Amino acid sequence: MRIETFNPNKDYGTPARVSEKLVTVEIDGVEITVPEGTSVMRAASLANINIPKLCATDNLESFGSCRLCAVQIEGRRGYPASCTTTVDEGMKVTTQNSKLAKLRRNVMELYISDHPLDCLTCPANGNCELQDMAGDVGLREVRYGYQGENHLDSEKDNSNPYFSFDPSKCIVCSRCVRACEEVQGTFALTIDGRGFDSKVAAGQNEDFMDSECVSCGACVQACPTSTLMEKSIIEMGQPEHSVVTTCAYCGVGCSFKAEMKGDKVVRMVPYKGGDANHGHSCVKGRFAFGYATHKDRIKAPMIRNTITEPWQEVSWEEAINFAATRLKEIQAKYGRESVGGITSSRCTNEESYLVQKLVRAAFGNNNTDTCARVCHSPTGYGLKVTMGESAGTQNFDSVMKSDVIMVIGANPTDAHPVFGSLMRRRLREGADLIVADPRHIDLLKTPHLKKAQHLALRPGSNVALVNAIAHVVVTEGLEDRAFVEKRCDMESYEKWREFIRDERHSPEAVEATTGVAADKVRQAARTYATAKNGAIYYGLGVTEHSQGSTMVMGIANLAMATGNIGREGVGVNPLRGQNNVQGSCDMGSFPHELPGYQHVSDDTARAHFESVWGVKLDNEPGLRIPNMFDSAIAGEFKALYVQGEDIAQSDPGTQHVEKALRSLECLIVQDLFLNETAKFAHVLLPGSSFLEKNGTFTNAERRINRVRKVMPPIAGKEDWEITVDLSNALGYPMHYNHPSEIMDEIASLTPTFTGVNYDRLDELGSIQWPCNDENPVGMPTMHVDDFPIGKGRFSVTEYVATDERTNSRFPLLLTTGRILSQYNVGAQTRRTENQAWHNEDVLDIHPSDAEVRGIKENDWLGITSRAGQTVLRARITDKVLPGVVYTTFHHPGSGANVITTDNSDWATNCPEYKVTAVQVERVSQPSEWQQNFKSFEALQMKLLKGAADTAHSEVEAE
Repeated sequence: MRIETFNPNKDYGTPARVSEKLVTVEIDGVEITVPEGTSVMRAASLANINIPKLCATDNLESFGSCRLCAVQIEGRRGYPASCTTTVDEGMKVTTQNSKLAKLRRNVMELYISDHPLDCLTCPANGNCELQDMAGDVGLREVRYGYQGENHLDSEKDNSNPYFSFDPSKCIVCSRCVRACEEVQGTFALTIDGRGFDSKVAAGQNEDFMDSECVSCGACVQACPTSTLMEKSIIEMGQPEHSVVTTCAYCGVGCSFKAEMKGDKVVRMVPYKGGDANHGHSCVKGRFAFGYATHKDRIKAPMIRNTITEPWQEVSWEEAINFAATRLKEIQAKYGRESVGGITSSRCTNEESYLVQKLVRAAFGNNNTDTCARVCHSPTGYGLKVTMGESAGTQNFDSVMKSDVIMVIGANPTDAHPVFGSLMRRRLREGADLIVADPRHIDLLKTPHLKKAQHLALRPGSNVALVNAIAHVVVTEGLEDRAFVEKRCDMESYEKWREFIRDERHSPEAVEATTGVAADKVRQAARTYATAKNGAIYYGLGVTEHSQGSTMVMGIANLAMATGNIGREGVGVNPLRGQNNVQGSCDMGSFPHELPGYQHVSDDTARAHFESVWGVKLDNEPGLRIPNMFDSAIAGEFKALYVQGEDIAQSDPGTQHVEKALRSLECLIVQDLFLNETAKFAHVLLPGSSFLEKNGTFTNAERRINRVRKVMPPIAGKEDWEITVDLSNALGYPMHYNHPSEIMDEIASLTPTFTGVNYDRLDELGSIQWPCNDENPVGMPTMHVDDFPIGKGRFSVTEYVATDERTNSRFPLLLTTGRILSQYNVGAQTRRTENQAWHNEDVLDIHPSDAEVRGIKENDWLGITSRAGQTVLRARITDKVLPGVVYTTFHHPGSGANVITTDNSDWATNCPEYKVTAVQVERVSQPSEWQQNFKSFEALQMKLLKGAADTAHSEVEAE
């Protein structure tokens, strides 16, 4: 008797079952013990007995259509399908004998009789399950011939830019259809027709591109033939080796196998052993990796003295020395505080750690900040105050035990699509959904969704809404008093309770503010508070407000008051936008915190870093990003090192940011492309993509995942090596041979990382911090028994209306967000075929607002705010509320941030992207800023081309 362990590289045919009751069966004379409910096929596979199959795969529920997996069971009649038959105690199964062999050959013969025999030229040749099964069952001839009716002339669909659909190769196993339903949850595919006329159809017999398909790749991955096939495989052939790494897009942190031919990526296949994605993917991670080898990549270091000079291509040594000399001269002239650095959430933990170390130890100040400032800094502040830790409380799988899911200011199916699919699965199983958002997000359209409530609040009224929900909880006696009394600070609770009971926080009192009917708020409050397990997930629609930190504390208050903390299925869960937002915060990128959220004024913590780094550290917080801009314009801040971040496009008040960048005497940009920030730079250092480096990312669930290099850096250096070189040139020595050594240093200085190292990550696959002596394999669920601060602390969350108000001049409220096919500022996805879905940012406007203004679909609209003006094309939709307009920010020429204001969160300076008062009117030409943008872009591309032409001429001369 034996119980086999899970191998992520093996297909067990049907999903695993979880049961405390174990069942022992005998298969071909081998005893195997498995959980009750396990299929015969999976039990056999666990015993290393492989039963032929075509319609079965272990990420889909058993279907039993191909009949290839028939077995014999002692005491039972016929030949049951092993995929749909579950084990019983004492069952004796035979998987191989002459009768089964003949049956399987007959089944396979029928499949092959309607299948093209072009194996030698088929792109799936060498990796085709149909081909493999024909060999396994010993098929040697097809007696039926090919003269009768067949599907061999079916037309191929090449509409999708990433994969083709060839129905002549289809065996109608339904794996693609089931993957679209069960894994992705889109239900874009179906089996159309009956019997011989059955076929896979997208939408209403549409092309894939015209259907509801979201190009996640689940169908392609599930297909056992070349019916659905990646175009990269058709073009390049089958890969010959693979490397497991981590996606560099959103905060889900999906694991992928980069399948390679030499040093070229053929395809990215979601890795079944990935604890964040379990073998699923989205269009970005699955297909949009071509940017890494795009012709726009910066491939050599470049320098110039002013931003109107042509770039000069130089050696690494010359570029590093040029940058270091400039920094030294500026500090000598303007003082130690005149320079700083910005890290990126697209970079690894190790890289972010080194940048903040460079600033503190080599620059000698704390002027370090990160792009998390403009997205989730209120999460860090709000959760630290209330619960004592600046991170989400659960793992993603926790949602599968939620009875009520409350989503506030987030759009998971677009911004975190793999987790959005998991959430949809739970909703199909019966969990209730509450969405608080000004827009009607796609999650509300989940197929087979049983119960959903949409609280369509006005932008800027978040705190008023969460206070109203809490008011209902308290006044209707829906609190979990036992949890509060055991786990929370009672003094802060009583103070909060007295505050929240006030009638001014009632749903009726705030209805005019929020725009949400009081009865809907009461219903939502009761649904959440009375659920066995209620979970809250939130995004930038919570944090990017003037009261972002207040709202995070309000969410924490609500979760603690109802006892929805400290077990699976509950919690407070921030959905981090970029791949390493959590990690860049953990690594001490903020000006007031050392790695591990240790304040720079903490003498004990600072002394520990000083002893390891060998240098005296400043005990005063440095400049935040907005302070850097203001100081640059004031002439006090003169040099900036930016690694992997495009502040010129992503930060609010674009014209203010551009003015600040023009004021710098030295801007050093380290990136893949000449992005909007690099156009203002004096030193351009070519960065490395996630495919070209080693390191780690930390996702939204605190999961630390390995990033593994699959090909050499195009420019010759990984990002961490560049930072080391710059530090050494500045006179502060850094010496590392590999990022694993950087992680060892991080672990020695960061209490929550003390047990993290590359060997342990390779052993466990991933680790959710804290990982230390108390939690040697990490902590999936936080705050189970207590909080890091002892007792949870309730905070009084007074609603303060934003200064950004509508009036007769600016009657509409603009809010912003993301779309599935593009990522953040679009620097990566705009250089892929994802442009086919979203090649420009548009303005969503409600039909009633459009009618009043005489606006028609696709009209050019001038959007004017107190900060500026831009022009976008109109899209008329009822997904937005009347009085609200919406746009994305993925294309730099759109100028979305030209019109956002300088309002920000009171505690963290996180910009208020989500509330901008605007007027909208039809126009006939681009805005003045857009015209200037186009001229400046043309100039900078000309200056970049000059450098490339010069370098090319020098190579020819040699």
